[in-house]
Amino acid sequence: MNAATPSLRLPRAAAQPSFDAVVAEHLDSVYRYLVYLTGDRSAAEDLAAETFEKAFRSWRRFDPRRAAPRTWLCSIARTTAVDWFRAETRRRRREDAYAQDVELVAQFGEGLPGPLESALRELSRGEREVIALRILLELDGPSAARVLGISTTACSTRLSRALKRLEELTPDVDR
Repeated sequence: MNAATPSLRLPRAAAQPSFDAVVAEHLDSVYRYLVYLTGDRSAAEDLAAETFEKAFRSWRRFDPRRAAPRTWLCSIARTTAVDWFRAETRRRRREDAYAQDVELVAQFGEGLPGPLESALRELSRGEREVIALRILLELDGPSAARVLGISTTACSTRLSRALKRLEELTPDVDR
């Protein structure tokens, strides 16, 4: 190439960091952002997990020339939180409609040991609902999540927390 020939070099693409490095650098920031949005640390944990799951699935399409990783992750987190708020609103309306006059015995059947029945009364409607769907009705995770209007990850987390709370409330009941 001589001095009169213009250079045909294309601009260098920004080097894309590894997904692991992006997660390590921005996990706390995304989590704090979600705590601020939701006001609920537990929900923020679920939403952060869902955010990074979505980010991982779309990592190949991430272009560092269009946005910084933190901006991209916060955008995903915001969308995830908005979806969560909508689902929570629908879930609360549904719970209120169905739970106004429903007795616990009607939800879980008769013949439960006294301590277990008492512990179930202590759980929130959402916790009782996920236990009823996953354990009593034996729905799989994705099906129960669809019924609840939440993600499969959130359904699994809700069930885990409900069962842990139930165990704490019934330390002497044989399982």
